[in-house]
Amino acid sequence: MSKSLDFLTEALRRLPGVGPKSAQRMAFHLLQHDREGAAMLSRALYQAVDAVHHCAMCNTFAETEVCDTCLDEARDKALLCVVETPADQLMIEQTLTYKGLYFVLMGRLSPLDGIGPKDIHLDKLINRAADGVVGEVVLATNFTNEGEATAHYISEMLKARGLKVSRLARGVPVGGELEYVDAGTIARAMLDRRAT
Repeated sequence: MSKSLDFLTEALRRLPGVGPKSAQRMAFHLLQHDREGAAMLSRALYQAVDAVHHCAMCNTFAETEVCDTCLDEARDKALLCVVETPADQLMIEQTLTYKGLYFVLMGRLSPLDGIGPKDIHLDKLINRAADGVVGEVVLATNFTNEGEATAHYISEMLKARGLKVSRLARGVPVGGELEYVDAGTIARAMLDRRAT
C-alpha cells in the first residue's frame, strides 16, 4: 500500500462507526470509482474546517460570529433550551414546537472519559442563562446516564442562581403500544404523568 492510501484509510477511521475494513473499502471506492467525489469531499472538509466555528452566544456551529437562530428577533429570548449537540438542536427545531433560544454543550459530563464541566462550556452556559433576560432553562440532554448526570448538575447550578429549570418529559412514544414498550419507559411515563 502507498503511504497516501494508508493515510486516507486512517483518516476515514476517525469517523464514528467506521472500522479498519470499512475505511479501507471507502478509500478504495473513492480512488477507484469516484475520484470526483473524493475531490469534492476533500474541498468540503477543508471549507468546513476553515469556515465553521462556534456561535459566540449559543455555542452551536456557525459561519458568522453569532448564528441566525440567536439573531432571530421572533425567538423568545426568555426561554433557553440546553442540548448536547447541534444534531439534538436540529431535531428540536424540526418539531416546530419550540420558539426559544438554545445553548449547545458540545458534549456531556462523563468523568470516566475525563470530560468535566469545563469541557462542555458550563461557565459560558451559566453566563448566558444568568444574563437577566432568560426566565426558564429547558434541559434537553439525552436520557443516558451521562445525560441525566449532566442535566442534574446543570439544574443544581442554575437553581442556586434563582433560575427556573425544567426538563424534557419522557414517556411512551407517539403511536406506541404499551405491550411493546419497555418497562423502564412505562415506569418513567407513569412517574411523569400530568393532569388532562
